[in-house]
Amino acid sequence: MKLKASKDQNVFLTLEYLLQFEWLNTVLNFKVGRQKSNSVLSGRFASRLRGRGLDFEEARPYVIGDDIRKIDWRVTAKTGVTHTKVFTEEKEKPAFIFVDQSPTMGFGSVSKTKAVVAGELASIAAYKILKGGDRVGGLVFKGDTYDLITPKRDQRNVLQFLQKIVDANAEIYNQKSFDYETKLKDMISKLQNIITHDYIVLIISDFYRYNPETIKYMSMLSQHNDVILIKLFDPMEEELPDDKLTLTNDIKQISLLKQRKRVVQELKVDFESNYEAFKKEIEKYNISLFKINTVDPIEEQLIQVFTQYNAPGKI
Repeated sequence: MKLKASKDQNVFLTLEYLLQFEWLNTVLNFKVGRQKSNSVLSGRFASRLRGRGLDFEEARPYVIGDDIRKIDWRVTAKTGVTHTKVFTEEKEKPAFIFVDQSPTMGFGSVSKTKAVVAGELASIAAYKILKGGDRVGGLVFKGDTYDLITPKRDQRNVLQFLQKIVDANAEIYNQKSFDYETKLKDMISKLQNIITHDYIVLIISDFYRYNPETIKYMSMLSQHNDVILIKLFDPMEEELPDDKLTLTNDIKQISLLKQRKRVVQELKVDFESNYEAFKKEIEKYNISLFKINTVDPIEEQLIQVFTQYNAPGKI
């Protein structure tokens, strides 16, 4: 089965289109090799359960050898028979998905824009997490403002989240200018009241404006949560075409002739060095990062990424 997108849906999302990605939950198998516990699509988590709590399951009659600290005195008093509490380990791993729908995400040189691919990834992740039985919510970043969906274990909550992405995407080219650093601080302060500990935090963005402040806030989230970054990029951002180039800023326009090859090479080196520097910096805080482009089928890229990340020696 192949996902179908109309020409318009390569630029503007619809809820009907995003709902198509629910099938990837069952068709694709991300459990390749040894499972990396902070993989966003790995379903239930069997390792690195940071500070897992215990859920009360039942009270049963006391047996010699049971821990007397777990005696259920209320049930014991009611029944006249000593009972002890039985607990099971809580394995819930709630997830929070940050989806960037700010103006820079509206770029796409071949088919889809970065914003459209971000919506696809958010839909895949949300359904995978919900099917695993965990709570999922998210934040849709719209540049000058944002929409916040609190994590719930509810299909309607996922639909509301996806609709917010669609709404933001529809206005991506009409957004006002904004102060990124100020908005980032505002968002993080609100997120810290929601994302407490033991969350998966998935951040989908082009990280066009990342700076020391951005890394600082992500490192704070990673102290008690598993943070995963997906960097979206368009091939033209990685490497300009080897043709005549005309650059403009809406005021001035220049054509590159003699300097074209040098500019193309320098931009390619700059893209790669920036990515590697960013990756090296965030990995200091045990934050995972990988790239997804706007051209190749999303399911094929995810298979490749998680095969690589879950292979022996990649943990």
